[in-house]
Amino acid sequence: MEADRPVVLITGADGFVGRSMTKALTEAGWHVRRAIRSMPPPGDDSDTVGGLELSSSTRWTEALKGVQAVIHLAALAHRSTRAQQSDEASFMSVNVDGTAHLARCAIDAGVCEFIFLSSIAVNGRDTEEEAPFNESSIPAPTTIYGQSKIVAEQRLENLAASSTMRVTSIRPPMIYGPGARGNFHRLSSAVKAGIPLPFGSVRNRRAFLGVDNLSSFVIHRLNEVSKPSFEVFLLADDEHVSTAEFVRLLGLAWGKPARIISIPIPLLRAGLDLFGSSSPLLGSLEIDTAKAHQTGWQPRFSLAEGLRQAAQQSRLNG
Repeated sequence: MEADRPVVLITGADGFVGRSMTKALTEAGWHVRRAIRSMPPPGDDSDTVGGLELSSSTRWTEALKGVQAVIHLAALAHRSTRAQQSDEASFMSVNVDGTAHLARCAIDAGVCEFIFLSSIAVNGRDTEEEAPFNESSIPAPTTIYGQSKIVAEQRLENLAASSTMRVTSIRPPMIYGPGARGNFHRLSSAVKAGIPLPFGSVRNRRAFLGVDNLSSFVIHRLNEVSKPSFEVFLLADDEHVSTAEFVRLLGLAWGKPARIISIPIPLLRAGLDLFGSSSPLLGSLEIDTAKAHQTGWQPRFSLAEGLRQAAQQSRLNG
């Protein structure tokens, strides 16, 4: 380990956001220690600590030695609404108790900075009948996942109030990039396969966040000097587009003509609800990112550029 490089611990480092964050922070001059659930493969020469489940009894002592900052990405996510409802206890145990325990261990280890990846699900499902979400919006989660994230934020705020560790919570919308799961993976697969997508009648406005823009904000935040506190930031790319326009931009990124057909919204909503997680793409989800911009941060890439970067990197990764 280089003595002159500050150490950052990334939880969930083997996920798609974690891999991007590891690369970005390494390039920014940090020594990255990766925390993952599985054991690292033989011969792995990275600074990786394996076998770390996110729970209220995880032993973080070794992983936190010499660490200046923690980027907490690990969470229980990517479950259908029905699955969340049937396993609420797991979401609260992992996302709330596991997060609070990690933060307490970080405080005990003398960590200065703790950045938590929360979710715009804390604010609610959509902005169909209200102004864009901002940091002052009253939380109104409609899923167990969103509820677990706001309770975790409340635990972190309480811990920050009685410590010298600065805590930042970031609430992103759908994060896209190479290796992303969920709706982004489904939409990308459909576009590449030439499958028609039924969003021609959708006239919504949605926010998205490129994983590179997320990483750039984290680095910007780590470089900021301020008093210990708890702060929430809503983060997104600058552009808000309809789902149909997002699909068109995906097609341009992949060099494939996006095939978009029109189906009446009520019929489309009824059909998509059968699959659980796709229906949110029909509503608007606008985010006011003024607070993040006021810190001096600017997204590295536009939405179109970010999608091209994601497609290019995905090709390189096979």
